[in-house]
Amino acid sequence: MKLVFAGTPDFAVPSLEALVREGHQIGRVVTQPDRARGRGQRLAPPPVKEAASRLGMAVWQPERPDAEQWLEVLAETGADALVVVAFAHKIPPPVLTYPRHGCINVHASLLPRWRGAAPIARAILEGDRITGVTIMRMDEGWDTGPILLQATEVIGDHDTAASLHDRLAVRGAGLLVEALARLEHGTLRPVAQPPTGATLAPRLDKEEGLVDWSAPAVRIERQVRAFTPWPGAYTTLDGRRVRLVEARVEPEPRPGVQPGAILGVDARAGALLVGCGAGSVLRLHRVQPEGSRVMTGLDLANGLRLTPGRHLGG
Repeated sequence: MKLVFAGTPDFAVPSLEALVREGHQIGRVVTQPDRARGRGQRLAPPPVKEAASRLGMAVWQPERPDAEQWLEVLAETGADALVVVAFAHKIPPPVLTYPRHGCINVHASLLPRWRGAAPIARAILEGDRITGVTIMRMDEGWDTGPILLQATEVIGDHDTAASLHDRLAVRGAGLLVEALARLEHGTLRPVAQPPTGATLAPRLDKEEGLVDWSAPAVRIERQVRAFTPWPGAYTTLDGRRVRLVEARVEPEPRPGVQPGAILGVDARAGALLVGCGAGSVLRLHRVQPEGSRVMTGLDLANGLRLTPGRHLGG
């Protein structure tokens, strides 16, 4: 097919590369403008631009394209479809039905569950055991269009948003290629999303990473995994922020423990034990104090001489 591809972050790169390998003609790659990043706030290109440049493709970086601009690009390239993967902006209604096959989207959940910007993190945070990817034909809503294909993916006990992101990006790329081939051959028909079971996955906020130690340990452990790599789960110790990098739930509860209370260490596992809600206990295996390196919970305890009775958090 002749395609226009719209995407911005790392998640979209495998889909772009898969389309090229499959022999599709990418007339234009549309992505976000370069943004200031890092401590030096230097302008850096989005990952899709880097991939497109490496592949020798024409790149268009509008701040917020309007319908007329979209239609001009689609007409100029003769696109059979507009493929959208984590582009971040809504596609204007007149554009949705302009290409022969419409606008095709790769979404990192089993729609209608987790419509929105952060489906991977929300699935982990809420304890889902199964997630997946959906290829859909876009309509005017946010992730409400009819489904073309879906594939499931198990969420492992130790999966972080980063590890699950990488698997779903590759899975989505393969499913996208299959969907386009079947559309071209007329063997794929869109199916409306079911009227029940919809949930929303709003964007993550930095403050969501703050740990509430009165929550059960299992919830905090999922928070650590869901917010890795961003925005990161964190607590405070003596006024300094401490990021929780890796944590596990202690199998044996300790009724009566105070939330946030330091209970001791497991020297063999290199972990710091902390009390949570309802008598549950969390093992902090790796942490990162503000302005320092990532270290084991044991190293943190030894370095700061943390003893039972001290507390994390407010």
